[in-house]
Amino acid sequence: MRVLGVDPGLTRCGVGVVDGQVGGQIALVSVGVILTSAQLPLERRLMQLEIELLEWVNLHQPDVIAVERVFSQLNVRTVMGTGQSAGIALLTAAKCGIPVFMHTPSEVKASVTGSGRANKAQVAEMVGRILSLETLPKPVDATDALALAICHVWRGRGNARIQAALVQEQERLKQLRTR
Repeated sequence: MRVLGVDPGLTRCGVGVVDGQVGGQIALVSVGVILTSAQLPLERRLMQLEIELLEWVNLHQPDVIAVERVFSQLNVRTVMGTGQSAGIALLTAAKCGIPVFMHTPSEVKASVTGSGRANKAQVAEMVGRILSLETLPKPVDATDALALAICHVWRGRGNARIQAALVQEQERLKQLRTR
């Protein structure tokens, strides 16, 4: 499975691609950060983010896109930018017909480090160990994107099965109601 992890952000959006499977080795394919200038109008920044995410998708052909679920922070302005960039990642996935899954920061931390309360340095260190990296990617948005991708490899198949079962059950209930 090839997963594109997206750590949404309006100024810095981390992106990371890994190949792997549950119970197997996970390998780094590519990692980076999409930067947008705060000097540009919001709509131009969002358009630039979409263009660059599409380039990542076209270049790496992921099977799945994993996006960090936006959570409430004290800084509303930061949350808005993060939410808007997460929306662009979701839109990109939909346009390309790629399944998209969202994972909370706690899920990602727990998957990668074993603790949902791990700090960014601990997550980055474990990403480096899991991928056998000699040096950690910087800035931290890049390692966060890789952590998302790793989390999805390890959790994604189970989540996908649960989602498929829920859809099946909803269809079954719908059929029962129409009888």
